[in-house]
Amino acid sequence: MRILFLSDDFPPQSFGGAGISTYELALGMKKAGQEVFVITTCRKKEEAGEYEYNGLRIFKIASDYSSKWRWYVSLYNIPVVHQVELLMKKIQPDVVHVNNVHLYLSYHSIKVAKRIAKAVVWTARDVMAFNFAKLQTKRYLDHFDYRTNWRDHLHQAKKRWNPFRNFFIKIYLGYADKLYAVSNALAKALAQNGIKGAEVMHTGIDLDLWQADEALTIKFREKYNLTNKKVILFGGRLSEAKGGKETLEAMAKIVKSIPDAILLVVSKVDGYADHMKEKAGKLGIGDNLVFTGWIERDEIKYTYACADVVLVPSICFDAFPRIVLEAMAAGRPVIGTCYGGAQEIIVDGVTGYVVNPLNFKEMAEKILVILGDRHKKESFGKAGYERVKSNFNSDKKVKSILTCYHDLIVLN
Repeated sequence: MRILFLSDDFPPQSFGGAGISTYELALGMKKAGQEVFVITTCRKKEEAGEYEYNGLRIFKIASDYSSKWRWYVSLYNIPVVHQVELLMKKIQPDVVHVNNVHLYLSYHSIKVAKRIAKAVVWTARDVMAFNFAKLQTKRYLDHFDYRTNWRDHLHQAKKRWNPFRNFFIKIYLGYADKLYAVSNALAKALAQNGIKGAEVMHTGIDLDLWQADEALTIKFREKYNLTNKKVILFGGRLSEAKGGKETLEAMAKIVKSIPDAILLVVSKVDGYADHMKEKAGKLGIGDNLVFTGWIERDEIKYTYACADVVLVPSICFDAFPRIVLEAMAAGRPVIGTCYGGAQEIIVDGVTGYVVNPLNFKEMAEKILVILGDRHKKESFGKAGYERVKSNFNSDKKVKSILTCYHDLIVLN
């Protein structure tokens, strides 16, 4: 079977959560004996073209435009869609699996795929099919009400708002033969905002990739001065929506009980990192923060291996945070947000804890429980590993999606 994946971002150019999940699914299909292709984008013309990455045949299309046109171009990026159509005619895929295309490849690529492929599948990996930014409305944070309205969208997009965007997205999604959502929470959010019929397919993960060599882990600990310290891992793109403020407030309470506790911040050191450093200084915990800067993908497993607990405190809708899966695959307990799909991975009180990160006092208490109880930490870690092995194994997900592909081709 010839399978073509569409994704705005894709490794090795980008290692965002959606791109990595698409990449690992593509690798799984390749491993299962399928012929796999990928169309993605880049910003610079000199980076465009055809290349191979870990056995995948990848086509990069250059696209860059002013963000003020985003809510229009993301529907129909004319020059990019033309190139997508030419490549599809060249590849002649049996299945086109569309992932995040709401920046550059654009939703019109779904309509093009329908004309050429035998089956078209779309996977929602975030809220961008109905929202103009992260879902962080007061009604959601206070009442878990996913519904958004034109006032929310206008507030998010401001003068760049396109009042017809969501209407056209629903039309384009009508060309897909199958809609997937990566979590029950996301499927519910889509439905409450007029995109119905998405089946839940949780992201899978390859557990073997997250087992760290002990000697290299010791070196990593020594490099960042983590030896004999209690380490709380906080990673991903730093922002207020990811719970940076609440994390620091929780750390201030933790350090009172465990003075040598370390918050290991695994992320690019950017403007928000500077903000965190400044706030940490005011809270008197500046020495308890360690920023690693950018970590190569094959080294991330050592950050988990050094962690006593992994913290995922998003105060926005986080559809299905990969960091939770990765941490549990590495055998680490996780304290995760109640907002989004993290609670579909974590079993509260068994593999970690689910908390409301806006209540940073409770979050600090749960962290202290794990840091102060070695047996509980080990028990949670083992239970988390077994849960990922049983429920989020990438091989099982690949088989399920392949079955879907075959069924759709037969029906069409």
